[in-house]
Amino acid sequence: MRVAVTGATGTIGRALVAELHARGDEVTVLSRDAERAREILGGAIEAAPWGDPKAEPAPAEALAGRDGVVHLLGEPLAQRWSDAAKREIRDSRVLGTANLVRGLAAAEPRPGVLVSQSGEGIYPRGREPADESADPVRGEFLADVVAAWEGEAMKAAELGVRVVTPRTGVVLSPRGGALGTMLPFFKAGVGGPVAGGDQYVPWVHLDDVVGALLFCLDRNDARGAVNVTAPNPATNRELSKALGRVLGRPAVLPVPALALRLVYGEMAQMVITGANVVPRRLTELGYRFRRPELEPALRAATGRGG
Repeated sequence: MRVAVTGATGTIGRALVAELHARGDEVTVLSRDAERAREILGGAIEAAPWGDPKAEPAPAEALAGRDGVVHLLGEPLAQRWSDAAKREIRDSRVLGTANLVRGLAAAEPRPGVLVSQSGEGIYPRGREPADESADPVRGEFLADVVAAWEGEAMKAAELGVRVVTPRTGVVLSPRGGALGTMLPFFKAGVGGPVAGGDQYVPWVHLDDVVGALLFCLDRNDARGAVNVTAPNPATNRELSKALGRVLGRPAVLPVPALALRLVYGEMAQMVITGANVVPRRLTELGYRFRRPELEPALRAATGRGG
């Protein structure tokens, strides 16, 4: 299979490109800095420059003749949401995806499938299980970003492209992400449940993010929104206790909601409220999770076995 990938030098992108190579696929990455992408990802990849994804169409010649595209481009969410950060979070996703679709429209022959990364922030926060049929939230920053982001991706369907929007949860990865924020506190013995700990964390291991992206790329019956979260949900308290066991550190010191708001501002509300997102569509399609249980997933992500 010939696959084009955007956002390939990020945590998910690197793991995806490595697995595409491992299964014998040809990979073309679209990057603002093609030379740096080659250095990071290795000489076997083909890298095409896409200088300003927010302002110019993706290069049609880098998309033409590819079987599929995996679109992972987007400013990280895990930061304090200043006005400037919120603008970049939105524009990198919405404008970047619109310009990718403009590139697809000009590509001949056109790829058959677009797997365009999305997020679980569109779902209501709370304890009620939310599958792909749940009504989206309206009027909240992240939910509105996700709706606009997916709306641009779905325009590729008008070009005859099969479109999948994997709504990815909180990724447990050996490199950065949620664990990168949590580990220093737990290793110092000052980690614990956040804001009471009863809220759900829609976690998923990086291995299953990559597995699900490839599954959606390959399966002709995968279309539209697909939740990419583990099949065994956990509360923040359960995650904290499991991480404490993995690290051999206590996880008893609660982190008040106020402290989280002071660090992250508006973004803290996602962590404080949480969402119980379930992967109904992946399960129906027959995806077999690689790391479905929380503690083994944490052990693998922290290098402590599993």
